[in-house]
Amino acid sequence: MNRFVAAERALRSAAPHQLVEAVRDALRTHYAAEDVQLFMADYGLTLLQAVSSGTPDPDPLPVRTGPAGRAFGAQQPFVEDLGGGRVRVHLPVTVRGDRLGILSVTMPTAEQAGERIAELAEVAEVLGHEVVVAERDTDLYLQARRTDRLTLAAEMQWQLLPARSCARPEYALGAQLEPAYAVFGDNFDWCATSDHLMLYITNGMGEGIEAALLTNLGINALRNARRAGISIADQAALADQAIYAHYRGDAHLSVLMLDLELSTGRLQVVDAGSPRMLYLRDRTVTAVDFEEQLPLGMFEETDYVAQEYRVEPGDRLLFVSDGVHAVAAPGGERYGERALARAITSTSLLPPAEVPGAVLRELTGHRGRPVPDDDALVLCLDWYGKQPNP
Repeated sequence: MNRFVAAERALRSAAPHQLVEAVRDALRTHYAAEDVQLFMADYGLTLLQAVSSGTPDPDPLPVRTGPAGRAFGAQQPFVEDLGGGRVRVHLPVTVRGDRLGILSVTMPTAEQAGERIAELAEVAEVLGHEVVVAERDTDLYLQARRTDRLTLAAEMQWQLLPARSCARPEYALGAQLEPAYAVFGDNFDWCATSDHLMLYITNGMGEGIEAALLTNLGINALRNARRAGISIADQAALADQAIYAHYRGDAHLSVLMLDLELSTGRLQVVDAGSPRMLYLRDRTVTAVDFEEQLPLGMFEETDYVAQEYRVEPGDRLLFVSDGVHAVAAPGGERYGERALARAITSTSLLPPAEVPGAVLRELTGHRGRPVPDDDALVLCLDWYGKQPNP
């Protein structure tokens, strides 16, 4: 049995809460590793925190700086020189574009690390898949993602999300919520098939638990309708009925719904509320004004109509909630489309997974204080066009 197969088998047979011990034992036995640590990116995407495994936990590491941060940002292995010939290899732990964290492996020599770095990267990829599966049975990895206690509303919202990023040959996307540990009603959802990508960007009215409950009802109503195989206009109508039946018009959900045909760039859109869309094409940022329709749940049996739009290969689309485009500076100036256009242009070289965090950091500077008054959601989508079959 070769060493990679042995490591893979050890991970697949490990108990959900013992993946770190399993990968550590496998890499020590088959790759001569001296030490192995798994770090998870926290909800705010500021720190990489070690998953507890019965040994003294190392200090958290920054997401955007240092050797581990460089590996996380570039999504490439990075070799750190420890002196005395020893090195530490930092390997991205990523599942289909969703950046979970970093696997740090200490090796006795740079030569051994260089010979085995490709296999170590594959082990880190297998570990990522096993972590995603293990989270159905243990809280260990979710606990490692938090630097502070989540509010109950934030717990509900994060559990509702599909992931923070994903990638396929046709597209890549990333999204982030702020405040990460106390988010209320903002949310996002996506679903991909072989030829379509559906996106929902939502903003539930209210605060705290009430906003989270409203968004949970709305997202699950949309998913239920989507899984019935119907159009986004009919999805909106059914979710509208579900929300109205429960709240009788006292609460509503703003949502921007999109159905992108991956082979053509044909985009169908239902604009039912406050989220906005801008796109970057040939270094020019354009805000798209769709026909505004009623938010979900305001009235009984509202009809919704999908509009058509077309995107081109190479387009970058940015979606924001009103907690971004309507934020006022201390002097009263709204963030608005001009500031968003500057932010999109300044982040044009970043991958989509890093764009939301960069925009939200710039928004914090505009706001003039670290704690926002409202949820802020940013989602970035790059569409590359249908790729030819190999």
